[in-house]
Amino acid sequence: MISKNAIFNIKNNAEFEALALDIFRFQFENNGVYRSFCDLLYKHPSDIKSLTEIPFLPIQFFKTHNVLSSMAKVEKIFTSSGTTGSTTSKHQVTNLSIYEESYLKGFTYFYGNIEDYVVLALLPSYLERDGSSLIYMVDDLIQKSNHPESGFYLNNLQDLAKTLNRLEAKGQKTLLIGVSFALLDLVEQFQFSLKHTIVMETGGMKGRRKEIIRQELHDKLQKGFGINQIHSEYGMTELLSQAYSKGYGIFECPPWMKILTRDTEDALTILPTNKTGGINIIDLANVNSCAFIATQDLGKTSENNQFEIIGRFDNSDIRGCNLMAL
Repeated sequence: MISKNAIFNIKNNAEFEALALDIFRFQFENNGVYRSFCDLLYKHPSDIKSLTEIPFLPIQFFKTHNVLSSMAKVEKIFTSSGTTGSTTSKHQVTNLSIYEESYLKGFTYFYGNIEDYVVLALLPSYLERDGSSLIYMVDDLIQKSNHPESGFYLNNLQDLAKTLNRLEAKGQKTLLIGVSFALLDLVEQFQFSLKHTIVMETGGMKGRRKEIIRQELHDKLQKGFGINQIHSEYGMTELLSQAYSKGYGIFECPPWMKILTRDTEDALTILPTNKTGGINIIDLANVNSCAFIATQDLGKTSENNQFEIIGRFDNSDIRGCNLMAL
């Protein structure tokens, strides 16, 4: 068994790589879907000596298969948002305490004690459906903040604006986390000059607005909120960890998460830093599902475990991942 302590107390790259290889071997033996995928690629643990040799499971498998490395009872199923009629991803979580430890330690790693903040959440598209891992995380952060003003907002933007201005007048540290279209709705109706508030977008117009590039979104939000930087959260249904950006679209991972990029023409080739490719994620908190995921995002990595998201693959499946019929 892989212990939580081992995952959340990684001190350096060597410890990360050693544990990642341990988890790869564990998941090869205990995850039938991942084992079949590795077998089709003729990849066996005896062949794998470094992170770049580990096979990354295409993220679409979470739509078509039960991706599990544990025989324990499933405690929670997180589901992705999807257009009507589309197939959604399902992440079956057998140990919610790992998710809770991951997001709380991750937040603390980047931002400090959650009790220092009032947490205001503007996540209407997520609140309007069941099974959102983001809502689960933010709801818990709201509870752990221990501030009576913390809470969710749906369509009551006027109340949210009043709360933001009241907290600002008190000099209270505040985290406003919101989906992109809702934050734009807010600044189109109200103007702010915030000195004590972190504004964090979670991405996505969710079909409510025309998609725009991140820089344009951030320019509009910076002007509307009267702040110098917009923060961002990078997470997804299929992960139990999050990366954060404190500005300029440059993300950092907590110590138990790592980003690699793959060649868009050859999914098994890992690219060097500063080369644009498909985003591969190692999330060691995914010990009971799959810790090695090939996403449909495009980006590039830089030194110090930082990365940028540049866009997404088009609607066609990821090249080199036509092994879905397991």
